[in-house]
Amino acid sequence: MKITVQTEVFDLNAEVTALHRNNPSVGAIATFLGTVRSESGQVSEMALEHYPGMTEKSLAAIVQEAQSRWAVLDATVIHRIGPLAPCEPIVLVAIASAHRGEAFAACEFIMDFLKTRAPFWKKETTTAGGQWVDARTSDESAAQRWNKP
Repeated sequence: MKITVQTEVFDLNAEVTALHRNNPSVGAIATFLGTVRSESGQVSEMALEHYPGMTEKSLAAIVQEAQSRWAVLDATVIHRIGPLAPCEPIVLVAIASAHRGEAFAACEFIMDFLKTRAPFWKKETTTAGGQWVDARTSDESAAQRWNKP
């Protein structure tokens, strides 16, 4: 399991290759790559901040929860911090499993909980100035569907 919070751009191909290198049990890798978007060209920069130490622990707990629900063979979660421009990658969630269903479900679960439980703060800079991004109810609704009965 690899969990990293970093300022540097990551290499998507290298990260995916590392997940299945020398592991013949891996039959599927599901990935999610999140990028900075600028709807109608409004956002010129997104700055991400986090709580060092606490963030990594939170991400590890989310991945461990996914591993308890699905047959995850390996996982990589990389989240960038600092100033980012539109189209730059923000986050990578990559899950290796024997079968695609397990990989897709775990990947989606991790991303849903990363959006709602990980201690990251986003500030968008637009022509109108800087503004902190509030949590979205749609993200919370997505995470709620994973609640165990």
